[in-house]
Amino acid sequence: MMSRICPGSSKFNKLFEQISLRYSRNFSLWSMKKDPELESALSRNRRWIVNNQIKNIIIRCPDQVASVRWLQKKFKTLQLQGKALNWLKKYPCCYQVYLENDEYYCRLTKRMMFLVEEEEALKEMQEPVFADRLAKLLMMSRNHRLNVQKINELKRNLGFPDDYILRIVPKYPDMFRIVNYTGRRSSMEVELASWNPNLAFSAIEKIAQREGRAPCFSCKLPSSWVKSWERFEDFNSTPYISPYTSSNGLVEGSQELDKRTVGLVHELLSLTLWRRASIFKLDHFRSEFCLPDKLNVLLLKHPGIFYVSNRYQIYTVLLREAYNGSELIDKDPFVLVKEKFGELMQEGLHEYNRRHYLLNLEKRRKKGEVLLRTDKKMNQTGDSSEQDNQGGDLGGILDPEERRRFYNVLFERGGS
Repeated sequence: MMSRICPGSSKFNKLFEQISLRYSRNFSLWSMKKDPELESALSRNRRWIVNNQIKNIIIRCPDQVASVRWLQKKFKTLQLQGKALNWLKKYPCCYQVYLENDEYYCRLTKRMMFLVEEEEALKEMQEPVFADRLAKLLMMSRNHRLNVQKINELKRNLGFPDDYILRIVPKYPDMFRIVNYTGRRSSMEVELASWNPNLAFSAIEKIAQREGRAPCFSCKLPSSWVKSWERFEDFNSTPYISPYTSSNGLVEGSQELDKRTVGLVHELLSLTLWRRASIFKLDHFRSEFCLPDKLNVLLLKHPGIFYVSNRYQIYTVLLREAYNGSELIDKDPFVLVKEKFGELMQEGLHEYNRRHYLLNLEKRRKKGEVLLRTDKKMNQTGDSSEQDNQGGDLGGILDPEERRRFYNVLFERGGS
């Protein structure tokens, strides 16, 4: 028989606190007014993320060839529905699908492999940047060391290669060392070998030094947000506290500690490729970075600095100042390569839509259906949405405006 939990008991109080905490988090995360442009920035590379994961899966396969049947099983981990074959055929510029022994296989196209090689070459060139980025991460942590498994949670956000432990750490023995103080495999950590004062400058301090002023946060909110501006100016009026300074001596709940925490999250996001990260992933570093239990509540107190979204049911925090509308202002070299990947996807989808439209048109003509009105309307208006969905002309692929329009259609729709 199920035991009853009496009001006032310790079990009741604990259960009530858990329910209250969950409710307060859900309520507070939904309380931020949505910004359409930043929501668009979050959804723009959704399809790129999925295709990048498929690309990585294929690269790891023997001879870099994967059976479509096997990829279908991987679709669950990619949170995709539908048939893998249909998805792959939508991007003929990225994937080459062929039939062999009554089974479909997939490999990357030559153009796609060229981008893969370009990305690999960039990884080698960026190794010093990765080393500095990792060092800054360790310098902000409480004990100047971080668990490897936890770093792996953010490695893609930071642009680190999958093998950064083998590729980067051993090359910089004066900066890093691998330690394991408990002996458990899951306890392996990267520890800072020496403090580099040249790296102990945050993005905010660098901008202030360049502009010859005191370091402070910037606010990107409409002038109509009067109360938010007042709260921001009050918060910004106190001295900036660098995230590379120790939090020892700062009182929990004080404005000084909040100021350091906001600066620390700002710096963490500044180190990422897209200037954003999952709040859930940041929560994994609560003890290492001395983050509050209700990090989301703290972030929502500063809407001029951070933007919190629940796009794709993933709570994400984004740096407002890093974006001009929906466009990232300062783009990392890896972001530029990824944008080339996005253009290749767009071109393939354009080709797929055009071929699909022509096939459907031929079928309807064979059935004797009259399409004069539709064709006439297309010729007169040049409707962009009709061209986007059905492919337009072949020459449009080389037109910059045409490519930009299809790029928007591809990424603005989000999902799938």
